[in-house]
Amino acid sequence: QVQLVESGGGLVQAGGSLRLSCAASGRTFSSNAMGWFRQGPGKEREFVAAIRWSGDSTYFADSVRGRFTISRDSAKNTVFLQMHSLKPEDTAVYYCATTKDILPSTNTRRYDAWGQGTQVTVSS
Repeated sequence: QVQLVESGGGLVQAGGSLRLSCAASGRTFSSNAMGWFRQGPGKEREFVAAIRWSGDSTYFADSVRGRFTISRDSAKNTVFLQMHSLKPEDTAVYYCATTKDILPSTNTRRYDAWGQGTQVTVSS
C-alpha cells in the first residue's frame, strides 16, 4: 500500500499562484502514475492532471490546461501541481492519488490510494 502526504494548500487571490506537493511512501513499486483530483462544494470529484513516474507524458483536464503544470521528482517520490492564474472556480479540496495504470485514467476508480486532501480557496 502507498501512503500519500499532501502539502501546499491555502487561500489565494484570483490570478495568483499556488504549488501543491504530494510525497509518496510505502509500496511505491506498485505505482506507475500519479494524479491530481479536486472536489468542489456539492460536486463530484473530478480529474485535474496526471503524470507517469517514467516517460514524458502529462495529462490535464480542459479546465486547467495552460494554467496548471504537473511535475515530479522521482528521487524523492514526490509529485507537484503548480497552479497559476487561479480562478474562484478552482476552489476545491485537492487530492493526489496513485494508480497502477501505465496510462493514467481520469476515472477516480482507477486509483488505488489517496492523500488526505488539501483545501485550495481562491477569492475574487
